[in-house]
Amino acid sequence: MNMHHTESNLIEINNKINNKINLLSLGQYKPKVIAVSKTFKEQDILPLLDYGHLDFGENKVQEALLKWPNLKEKYKNVKLHMLGKLQTNKAKFAVDIFDYIHSLDNLKLANKLASEIHKKNKKVKMFIQINLGGEKQKSGIEPNDLEMFYKNCLSLNLDIVGTMCIPPDDQDPKLFFKDLLNLNNKIKLPEISMGMTNDYLDALEYGSTYLRIGTGIFGKRANKF
Repeated sequence: MNMHHTESNLIEINNKINNKINLLSLGQYKPKVIAVSKTFKEQDILPLLDYGHLDFGENKVQEALLKWPNLKEKYKNVKLHMLGKLQTNKAKFAVDIFDYIHSLDNLKLANKLASEIHKKNKKVKMFIQINLGGEKQKSGIEPNDLEMFYKNCLSLNLDIVGTMCIPPDDQDPKLFFKDLLNLNNKIKLPEISMGMTNDYLDALEYGSTYLRIGTGIFGKRANKF
């Protein structure tokens, strides 16, 4: 039986990760790969689920709600990650379907998420998104605001596990990975969400624990779901 292309791509990526870890002599270090399934349909996702892959990412709440409730019912151990910009009015739906939110970037959203999590008695782990490149078009808090924002999130009893960044497209991502590692160490969080299809091997050098890989696994995206 032929292996689905998503499986063979994932195996190749895992081999590259392992080779890089060996090259860097990082021992037991094992980051998780989030298969970013945005715009892809159930038939593209199922081969990876049957292969045993557990971490998947989506960028839009509406799309996740269309695709994942039945899949999560069948594949109980799957963890679903919200990676895109999360609007406050979608927070209650995000809490229903996602296990991780990587894009916490303002206090209004933090308050809304805290309220929904408490109301529904859910467990959702979160990453604070930091806008390291100072790009107006990208979400994220300012690096200088991190410590105060983190304290505010803790006062709301949010489960903050790490930080996240998306480096500018036209600059060396390693500069930003290094900055994120330093910021993450400052507030002593265990997880770092950084590295995508084009730069995930670079992210390993700076301790990324979650790699967000989409086209490298699924291939070219459809424009919309």
